[in-house]
Amino acid sequence: MTFTLSVFSQTDTAVVKVDSAMSNPDSKMPKTTVQKDTVVSVKGKGLGSGKASVVKDSARLAIERMPGQAARRSAIIPGWGQFNNKRWWKVPFIYGGLVGAGLVFEFNQRYYKDILTELQYRELRSEDQPETQNPLYANLDKAALLSGRDYYRRSRDLSVLAGLGVYAINIIDAYVDAKFFRWDLSDELAIKIKPSLQSFPINASLVPVPGIKICFAL
Repeated sequence: MTFTLSVFSQTDTAVVKVDSAMSNPDSKMPKTTVQKDTVVSVKGKGLGSGKASVVKDSARLAIERMPGQAARRSAIIPGWGQFNNKRWWKVPFIYGGLVGAGLVFEFNQRYYKDILTELQYRELRSEDQPETQNPLYANLDKAALLSGRDYYRRSRDLSVLAGLGVYAINIIDAYVDAKFFRWDLSDELAIKIKPSLQSFPINASLVPVPGIKICFAL
């Protein structure tokens, strides 16, 4: 049994099509689109001597600007790019992550400052002052307070990193979502598996051998 792998690409031909979002009735076109065409000369394999050209109208150019625009908007206001991409349901998750990171930061910062204040008080207290400033830490010695201070400081720093991570994911998600806004999901993009017969030379003769043919349509 043999395996044959065939890959077909839709971009191997020298035919240049006008790619316009106006041919897609479901396109999310910005309201500020200006109907002005742009001709861009291109060169490459399958395009002959480079005399072919691709016509990009204002609709196509607006779509190409969408990823960068969505990323910038999410960088300015988290969730703005998702809302612009019609993915508004992602916005609560983004703000949930940011608010959660903020609450964790406030909690750890508050206890870090309390323990740090207690340590400073014990270092600077005089003989006529109580041994502890905060009754909550009366049963804790200096080693336990130092351990608690380091724990809350480390947790506070991690919450800052978590907040920055949510902010970065918000920007990346807006960019990728806008990038694949017009991703082709037609039936032509598929993996087709079918049986086949391949001829192999055996003892100076061609013998048909059954196999499986896998075709990728790109």
